[in-house]
Amino acid sequence: MNWLLTRTLAAVLMLFVGAGLGYVIGQFTATPMTMALAGATAAVALFVGLDGLRGEKLMLWLRGGQDHPAPRDAGLWGELGYSIEKALRQRERERHTEESRLQQFLAAIEASPNGVLLLDPMERIDWCNRVAAEHFGLDPLRDRLQRVTNLVRAPAFVTYLQAGQFDKPVRFSAPSGRSTLELTVRRYADGMKLVLSQDITESERNDAMRRDFVANVSHEIRTPLTVLSGFVETMARLPLSEAERARVLVLMDQQTQRMQALVADLLTLAQLEGSPRPAHDRWVPVAGLMRRALADGQALSAGRHRLQLHGGDDAELAGSESELFSALSNLVSNAVRYTPEGGQIDVHWRWREDGGGELLVSDTGPGIAREHIPRLTERFYRVDGSRSRDTGGTGLGLSIVKHVAQRHGGEIDIQSELGKGSVFRLLLPALRVRATAPAAPADAASITA
Repeated sequence: MNWLLTRTLAAVLMLFVGAGLGYVIGQFTATPMTMALAGATAAVALFVGLDGLRGEKLMLWLRGGQDHPAPRDAGLWGELGYSIEKALRQRERERHTEESRLQQFLAAIEASPNGVLLLDPMERIDWCNRVAAEHFGLDPLRDRLQRVTNLVRAPAFVTYLQAGQFDKPVRFSAPSGRSTLELTVRRYADGMKLVLSQDITESERNDAMRRDFVANVSHEIRTPLTVLSGFVETMARLPLSEAERARVLVLMDQQTQRMQALVADLLTLAQLEGSPRPAHDRWVPVAGLMRRALADGQALSAGRHRLQLHGGDDAELAGSESELFSALSNLVSNAVRYTPEGGQIDVHWRWREDGGGELLVSDTGPGIAREHIPRLTERFYRVDGSRSRDTGGTGLGLSIVKHVAQRHGGEIDIQSELGKGSVFRLLLPALRVRATAPAAPADAASITA
């Protein structure tokens, strides 16, 4: 209340000063009291006028943008202007701080791998991040304040929102039709809704692959087990001759080997998926891999095919020798199994223009129809299931080759045409390949059979 006392004293002082001056002047006009009253009135009017001018200056500043400092007058108006300016500046700093925090919060939501959509009580879009815009096919700016059900018309989504039962998430196809979304809604504030969306396409695909894998493994193992069980029952209950017994034992051994091969391939896949990537400092001679794979192919062929090696003496690969051999051996074994008797199988090493290399296995087999090629590396996928089982394959060989290639930074490429054979390439990057001095030419008999 100091300002009130000060202003009162100033007004009283002005009153007495004006009255005193008027009284003195009135002595010369013989009207001292009249002039004293006039002087007091004039002094009070001057005080009020000056005070009003100061107040008007402050009001003009308040009506403006407050870009410049408040009027620095003395007394009440100066103190009031300073206090108002201080409060406004403090409020502005707080607003900037809150805006900065809001932007940081929105940036964090924007970086979320999930979609975030904010709906007002009328289910109009208040805000959405980039992921939600991609999920629902929205434009974050253009579609703001639009009713979401007018833009996203998937029946499952509309029914879910209208029902208002958000205890469990809902799944539906995205508007683009290329993915599956899982949606969760949470209420907040006064009727607002937080919509969280997640693309579960890959997860569903992996779940389906796991279910198919378990079903395929069960089927693959059940068949030989059924055969073995039948043979065991036959041998236990029926009197068999030595020839019949020998034949049954041979068939049982074949089924046992089939299960052993399946289990071995499953273990190989599990090891590939669960172990770290091969080191880059262990170098394996390409020629040695090729000769070992050729030897396995010759044993499997038993002289029914012509097998040849080409190149490889001047190259080494960085990685796991056992994995690389497994991949190349699988390619050669597949070529032997599916190439008719008398056919040609070639194993090549080739340098690529980018400094990488490729191990190539070509055959003169029946070829593969184009529609089957993209799925050949899937586990247990077979172009002709019955024929594949007759050849002794497990359906996992090309899947193993694909995993080995990926673990070494490469890929598998398949080219085939019906009636013209197939070409399988194991492509390896330059980081995994280096040149060496070519070895002396090997005996032709060691690379051709």
